Amino acid sequence: MEGAMAAEQAPCLPRERSGHVAVIWGTRMFVWGGYVDEDPQEGADWDRYLPTEELWIYDTETQTWTKEMTSGQYPPAMSGSCSALLGGFMYIFGGHYDMANSNKLFRLNLRTLEWQGVEGKGIPPSQRDKLGCWVYERKLIYFGGYGFRPQSPLRGQFEPDEAVGLGLRGWNNHLCVFDTVAEEWYQPETTGEVPVPRAAHACARIDNRGYLFGGRYLETRMNDLHCINLDTWEWSGRITVPGGLPLGRSWHSLTPISTNQLFLYGGFTTQCQPLSDGWVLDTNTHEWMNLDYLATDKPRLWHTGCSTLEGEVFVFGGCSTNLLQPMPTVHCNDILVFSVMPRSLQRICLDTIVHHKDVLAPLCSMLPRELRLRLERRLGIPLTNPAPEQVQHRKCEGVGA
Repeated sequence: MEGAMAAEQAPCLPRERSGHVAVIWGTRMFVWGGYVDEDPQEGADWDRYLPTEELWIYDTETQTWTKEMTSGQYPPAMSGSCSALLGGFMYIFGGHYDMANSNKLFRLNLRTLEWQGVEGKGIPPSQRDKLGCWVYERKLIYFGGYGFRPQSPLRGQFEPDEAVGLGLRGWNNHLCVFDTVAEEWYQPETTGEVPVPRAAHACARIDNRGYLFGGRYLETRMNDLHCINLDTWEWSGRITVPGGLPLGRSWHSLTPISTNQLFLYGGFTTQCQPLSDGWVLDTNTHEWMNLDYLATDKPRLWHTGCSTLEGEVFVFGGCSTNLLQPMPTVHCNDILVFSVMPRSLQRICLDTIVHHKDVLAPLCSMLPRELRLRLERRLGIPLTNPAPEQVQHRKCEGVGA
């Protein structure tokens, strides 16, 4: 109606979800896939995979979401896939869909938002989900997972799940590598004590060391820490940890936050308890530090955790209740931000300008272009050159301060 005030537009937010994947490229977090419980009618509950063509992008500087529609050769809509960022592409491997597991590799061009199926030479891993991955020297290195018994010979163990008919599915400790340059699958010969089969574990890399923590094996959710040298393929065996250590868990996240620290958050215990604790691992001393000051009312499992160049960790989505209970579970779509490292001086200055934008923004057009563009994105306005008398006036205001 003419003259009426326009209704405030609702914020653009992704659907609640668990079992999705996410990567951070630059200042943007890209989220794909996962599933959510649906109640189409009272008394009925079922799982629905979220649309495969949808990609949700979160700008970590402006703190806003946008939804984009992708094109190309989509992967099936899945949960429990494994994602990796390499060369401006988000690679997706494995996952669960329509009562089956995948062993297909896809990649999404984050510039054009076009999907492509990746066919490689060699023997790929068996069909699986809930696996872990490291990226090193243009190689995608996958470990473990839960899925079907291998039909092709693979080096490593397969432990059948006797709770599933005929033991056709189970846990594994296969180490499989995809060389993105040669486009070839292979299994390196490793030395040292290989971790037991597992799924829903967490992997993170620092330099040439791939770290592995926890995961489920049979009826136990573990708290063991392992490391593999990604140059020599030597396993450390279970690392002896001085002092306290986290509870055993699965469906947690492990995220690099510095050149010698990893951030562990959330997960699911053997007693089916969702966790909201945070820990920092010093990879030099192998000591865990419990961040006991974190809020305890934000449990998360089967979420994603991504770190920025500032060392901030963005945890998105996941489940906050017992995922295995028969009643509908509570999935989340909020973002938890953990600033577990000191912010850089540049970040502190930019935050200060945003906080005092009325006073400082008119002067920011004189900043270097890269900083000016970052501020324009955060402020949502162009930064124009101030009038000379305005600059002179503000200079006078600061005299004698």
